[in-house]
Amino acid sequence: MIHLMKHIPAKALRMMFWTIILIFTSLQIHAQDLETELFALPDVIFKEINHAGKQPAYELKIKQPIDHKAPEKGWFYQRAFLTHAGFDRPTVIVTEGYDRSTNRPYELSNLLKANQIDVEHRYFGISRPDSAHFDWQYLTLEQATADLHHINELFRNLYKGKWISTGISKGGQTTIFYRYFYPNDVDVSVPYVAPLNLSLEDQRIYDFINHAGTDECRAKILEFQKTLLKKRNEILPLLKWYSKGGKLKFTYLTLEQAFEYGVLEYSFSFWQWGADCSKIPGKNASIDEMLDHFIEVSGISFFSDHDIKYFESHYYQAGSQMGYYGYETEPFKGLLKALPMNPHPSAIFMPEKLPLTFDGKLMKKVYDWTQNEANNMLYINGAIDTWSATAPPPSEVVNSLWFYLKGKDHAAARISNMDAAQRTQFNQAIEDWLGIKLN
Repeated sequence: MIHLMKHIPAKALRMMFWTIILIFTSLQIHAQDLETELFALPDVIFKEINHAGKQPAYELKIKQPIDHKAPEKGWFYQRAFLTHAGFDRPTVIVTEGYDRSTNRPYELSNLLKANQIDVEHRYFGISRPDSAHFDWQYLTLEQATADLHHINELFRNLYKGKWISTGISKGGQTTIFYRYFYPNDVDVSVPYVAPLNLSLEDQRIYDFINHAGTDECRAKILEFQKTLLKKRNEILPLLKWYSKGGKLKFTYLTLEQAFEYGVLEYSFSFWQWGADCSKIPGKNASIDEMLDHFIEVSGISFFSDHDIKYFESHYYQAGSQMGYYGYETEPFKGLLKALPMNPHPSAIFMPEKLPLTFDGKLMKKVYDWTQNEANNMLYINGAIDTWSATAPPPSEVVNSLWFYLKGKDHAAARISNMDAAQRTQFNQAIEDWLGIKLN
């Protein structure tokens, strides 16, 4: 760099120097103005986090009622992250479905050069009441979306332009629910890979798995699952050592139950994460080769104490309001020893065995709303993703768009992976609905 600068005229160097100083000074003033505004907001505690001279960024703690209908029952602090692009810029509110411990830019925020407020879901991460006030009954979609509405009300004092909501997977579900309960909070919603499950064992999941890909690939998947179960006496001792090395504990489930769950989960995970059919080991492959592939695609860690406890809030929501999926056992008659054939094993695992009562009325209402009333929604799904089976289907009644990305899985169904025609259609809708011009 020093060698190159020798060839830059002195006048040009001075201009470069003062330009850098002006940009840095502008950022400082910008941040000071923002902090003044943040200080004026009730219920918000903030601290600046490293932004390396780019957009000012802050970790927020936002005071929320445990029960929005009865604030006197207590409160908790909800974590969020703010990235500031400008008071005159659009604002993207990211509706996370789980915890969020670090700040990260979403592609929609980059596309719009927008402010971003990334909100950790209630009862996940650190966004939960203390043990004395913790009560599962307040983990509802009504309460979670009321959290988002409160944040919207607060930050509209700073950002008065267009608002867009977005989220991925369970966060995408939250995007849909937020728009359902508060249709006027945002101008456009962009849920990614977001299912709407209508029961505890949504049959559309089975239908997808039984028809995805080619006949040959599905046959290879089933044969591999059966081979694993037949070789359990060789595999379980290896999994025991694998668990010990990975410090995985199994007290909510036994190791053998976790193994069988992992085998049943294999077909779901195979399509969700876009595994390669050509890499499925044949029945004459070595045990090590089979085990490596099994662990890569589904494995047992998801059924360990750590993961079950980590996802307990998710399982509570699935079992009480949001629905989920189960595992077909009929193809494995005579091969399951630790799990029942009937009823089908559920993919919901509450670590404390908390009894759950599912009420699917809200899901049916939200589903009907997506088909008849939900306008300005941009649904992004992966065509080979298992969760696309229960995504809201296209409707000609509403002014919304559906994008199914060919060959893309749960992790790859993104704006950046759209084909040219999809990207043009997506950008045009954003411009029309927000009244802005994309760069």
